[in-house]
Amino acid sequence: MKELNNTPKVYLVGAGPGDPDLITVKAVKAIAAADIILCDRLVSPEIIDRYANKKTEIIYVGKECSKNASTPQSHINTLIVDYASQGKTVVRLKGGDISFFSNVLDELKALKEHHIPFEIIPGITAASGAAAYAGIPLTARGYATSVRFLTYYKKEILSDAYWKELGTSDDTLVFYMSKGNLNGLVEKFLALGTSDDKKIAVIEQATTPYQKVYTSSLEDFHRDFGNKDFVSPSLVVIGKVVNLHDEFSWLETPIQEGIYFKSVTNGTLVSNPQNILEYAV
Repeated sequence: MKELNNTPKVYLVGAGPGDPDLITVKAVKAIAAADIILCDRLVSPEIIDRYANKKTEIIYVGKECSKNASTPQSHINTLIVDYASQGKTVVRLKGGDISFFSNVLDELKALKEHHIPFEIIPGITAASGAAAYAGIPLTARGYATSVRFLTYYKKEILSDAYWKELGTSDDTLVFYMSKGNLNGLVEKFLALGTSDDKKIAVIEQATTPYQKVYTSSLEDFHRDFGNKDFVSPSLVVIGKVVNLHDEFSWLETPIQEGIYFKSVTNGTLVSNPQNILEYAV
């Protein structure tokens, strides 16, 4: 297999959605070659345990906006640039795919500004992983011809005209980072008169041992799940394809209770004997 270039650079790496086996060979090579790993919260801890060199310095720079315990992006940019400028090989490790609803553009701009070489290594995004592990083919023939990746983490992010178009679309709609506004999201679709054959699925902690899938018609969502506080991360799928879940759900792992991804801790940059740092504010 082709080896990674030995010249120090920054690798922007997608770690996949949760299951540590859903990581690419190239990502594994980058992790193994890293001097420094800047790791997000939504990365399976097994990936670090399996593939990182024991001498590699691990810095946790997680974000958890719902708890106001997120590492500022400016601090992350500074860490990437500082370590890379020292000639170290840096891996910026993020859950899912590196380019889906992340702040990778800020990091790319910082790297370009400082003339630091980099490489982008894609990963399996949460939409692909969650849908596959829930038995929901996102563009199943006869159900949907396309899929849209969206977010509704704040109410003003989509215009009224776009909402109107979404309400009539037969596309599969996948919403990232939207569990906090889920009731409002459903209300939007109900107000638009969405067809009866569209359903909603909320997939908690997808591809982990704690994965749970909740499905409902849009009309019954408030009755069935309106007061539920879904665990982070949760992905929302809306469309006709959700009807396929009951028939093709294949994951036989017994239902377990627990939290797979640890919460970000309030505090400062601290180190421990295992070369692990945590930077959170």
